[in-house]
Amino acid sequence: MGEEERDGVSLTNLDQELFDGAGASKRDLVDYLDATADRFVGGARDRPLSVVRVLRGQAPFMQKNLPKYTPDWVARAGFWADRSHREVTYALANDRRTLLWLANQRAIEYHTALFRIDDPARATHLVLDIDPPETADGSSGFALAVQAAHLVRRALDAAGLSGAVKTSGAKGVHIFVPLEPHANEDVAAATRALAARAEQLDPRLSTTEFVRDQRHGRVFLDATRAGGATVVAVYSPRLRPNVPVSWPVAWDDLDVVRPHEFTIRTAARSGDPWAELMPMPQRLPDDLIDHGRAIPVARVQAMHEGKRRAAARRAGGPASSASPQ
Repeated sequence: MGEEERDGVSLTNLDQELFDGAGASKRDLVDYLDATADRFVGGARDRPLSVVRVLRGQAPFMQKNLPKYTPDWVARAGFWADRSHREVTYALANDRRTLLWLANQRAIEYHTALFRIDDPARATHLVLDIDPPETADGSSGFALAVQAAHLVRRALDAAGLSGAVKTSGAKGVHIFVPLEPHANEDVAAATRALAARAEQLDPRLSTTEFVRDQRHGRVFLDATRAGGATVVAVYSPRLRPNVPVSWPVAWDDLDVVRPHEFTIRTAARSGDPWAELMPMPQRLPDDLIDHGRAIPVARVQAMHEGKRRAAARRAGGPASSASPQ
């Protein structure tokens, strides 16, 4: 049967494949989000939500603004978008019913803001996104991401901080440090400082270089997940074959975990390991913030590097050089 109703939400075409090569049906997605709704909402509540949808016969797309046909009972919040110069109305994944409705809309990935709507100027977590390169044999390089994650953990320990770790659901790792109230600018600075300190522990393995072709096969310590940035939500499915999910992992298990084994069909359906593994909120050391303020913002630095390269091409000079760290 391809249709049914749950919690007042009409669910359709449940037996269709989610997307080409998914290895899972729309029913699998609905069942997974239904079974994990409580823990999912626990991490996503009151955070502006962006989703990646895949409609039949169309390319995947990121949706931030809720469509006009969204039911009135879906919680939402509006924020001004500087880039598009308009008000964007985001969904809030605050209950099971909303998750069911989103699943029926073929929303596969769920990306949440690092702030809650009652205090958008303050991030609740510091986040480092560990992004490995593709390896020579075409594998994901997850083992390299794990090595780099341990560098970040050492940098956290040295700063008197602790965090929780999860698979990204793709090829990388996300490290979350829960915070006492801090301004977004201070969190962004501390994130840059931690990434720089982790890089210094093993610069042959890791890099904070934002420009991809300057990484030279090293793991990217992405310190840009701050301010208005989003990160894939814990427990979120990902738009990849077999539909893996972003899953919490104990630090002691990180070296042996196989991220592809956590999928919407196989992931555990009970308990909330993310809440269990997350430390208490912490205060960022002043010296860490001060260190980060002296480090250029990666996106701005990359923009200037792009302009420099373009000018060099126009002048017929060399178009590339390693940007300063």
